[in-house]
Amino acid sequence: MIWFVYIVRCADNTLYTGITTDITRRVREHNGEIGTGARYTLSKRPVTLVYSKKMKSRSAALIYEAKIKKLSRDEKNAMLTV
Repeated sequence: MIWFVYIVRCADNTLYTGITTDITRRVREHNGEIGTGARYTLSKRPVTLVYSKKMKSRSAALIYEAKIKKLSRDEKNAMLTV
């Protein structure tokens, strides 16, 4: 199964990082189109997908997600402009 690490930009310009097997579905969930999404993005809609990367396993995705979450906001923004 293919996993993705993704970053969405919220309406208040904050960034949210997560993992999923279906990016389209997950962004729709964050935007409240289906399901409820994450508690963090609930009040920060709409969100826009700004980054995604394929990973070979859930374990690899979780490790990469943790690395991204440790980055500063400036480092994340620099990563998004590459």
